[in-house]
Amino acid sequence: MTAAPEQSPFVVSFDWLKSRIGEPGLKIVDASWYLPAQNRDAAAEFAAARIPGAVFFDQDSIVDKTSNLPHTIPNPSDFARAAGALGLSETDTIVVYDGPGMFTAPRVWWLLRLFGAGNTFVLDGGFDSWKQQGLPVETTEPAEPHQAQFTAASNPSAVTSFAQMRSIVDTGSSQIADARGPGRFTGAEAEPRAGMRSGHMPGARNVPFPILSDGGKLKPIPELREALESSGLDLDKPVVTTCGSGVTAAVITLALQSVGHCDNTLYDGSWSEWGGREDTPVATGEP
Repeated sequence: MTAAPEQSPFVVSFDWLKSRIGEPGLKIVDASWYLPAQNRDAAAEFAAARIPGAVFFDQDSIVDKTSNLPHTIPNPSDFARAAGALGLSETDTIVVYDGPGMFTAPRVWWLLRLFGAGNTFVLDGGFDSWKQQGLPVETTEPAEPHQAQFTAASNPSAVTSFAQMRSIVDTGSSQIADARGPGRFTGAEAEPRAGMRSGHMPGARNVPFPILSDGGKLKPIPELREALESSGLDLDKPVVTTCGSGVTAAVITLALQSVGHCDNTLYDGSWSEWGGREDTPVATGEP
């Protein structure tokens, strides 16, 4: 599959997917997840309507259940078991979508690729727009997925740990790109999780994830590059992405990899870990 020169090689269009629904080896994943303030129930919406043949990836349950943090990456064997139960194999062509587009789907795109499913893509535009355009929608009861074998790889170098993040803050060895909104980043707005400090890691740059898309579609590569650089990132240097709980950080990761930036990692604990501790430095205001 080849993308248009100015489009990310990691996204597919509505037309591309519509023409391939039902093909052997093509799997479709609904990765929708919402904050409480959005008043949307991703699982209920999936049960009511979905792209034909899609399965639901529950981002609250396919996690490391021993962690007290939200959305922590599971170990490879647990991920393989969960992915296989959804009918996914690492050799499949997998298309991941969410409701609004470019919100939570990139996290599952990143997870699948992290564990070895290298032929995974994000649907440009999101399911809300898909429905509005009158494209095929399945409203019958979701079919039970056929069990598959998912052989998970391990790629710990793509993930930044708390200890590594502390070192990055102390030494400035990597740039920090924070996907949260400006209010949460500067500390002007309270965090949605009760009792958590507001602000950002010292030295971080604010790259609010919505600036990387337009109408639920990832911006063309030249515009992505401009958005990343105008946020203060040097694309010739390493970047670690972060957000509230490691979900929308993957939107920045998708944008970075789309422009050819390969020296990036994702801080999985994100602000839930950093801001939830008492022994970490926190900066407020503009960087």
